[in-house]
Amino acid sequence: RRPPPPRSPLEKVAAQEGLSLHQLSGKWFLVGMASRCSYLAEHNHQLEATTMTMTVLDGQSLAISTFRKLDRMCWEIRQHYLPTQAPGRFLLKGHRKSSKVDVVVGEADPSSFVILYYQKGRSISVKLYGRTSLVSDTVVDKFEQRIRAVGLSEDVTYYFPAYGFCDSGDEFHVLD
Repeated sequence: RRPPPPRSPLEKVAAQEGLSLHQLSGKWFLVGMASRCSYLAEHNHQLEATTMTMTVLDGQSLAISTFRKLDRMCWEIRQHYLPTQAPGRFLLKGHRKSSKVDVVVGEADPSSFVILYYQKGRSISVKLYGRTSLVSDTVVDKFEQRIRAVGLSEDVTYYFPAYGFCDSGDEFHVLD
């Protein structure tokens, strides 16, 4: 008999309980991210201020619009997070089967912050968003505890600029 497959890191992450998705609607600022992504490691000196607007579509799925600069132009990246069987867990489908991403709302205070987990394959990343571009030290501490709990560390944690945000992209700079 083969041993059972190793547990996915996201299986250990509890989704925020009792959360109404509508509380998460609105604008969020990307404050920090922990990831072993090699591109991020090599280009972390070029991080751009990033915002996300979250809209609840049908009471279950989320429309996400991310605004950030690429080559000094504001781009809008649109994504659709589909609901799964479990509350607080979503699926982001890519063009290929191998490019699906599991998303978990790990912890949130809808008035101030949300911690989101993303897993593609065996790779996990954690993002901290705030209602403002600056969050309290208490929230940063929670974020750092959460990233250590999934095996990430400070050396793969990056904090984003709190200035230079895009509010919109023109119709020529939209990625679906």
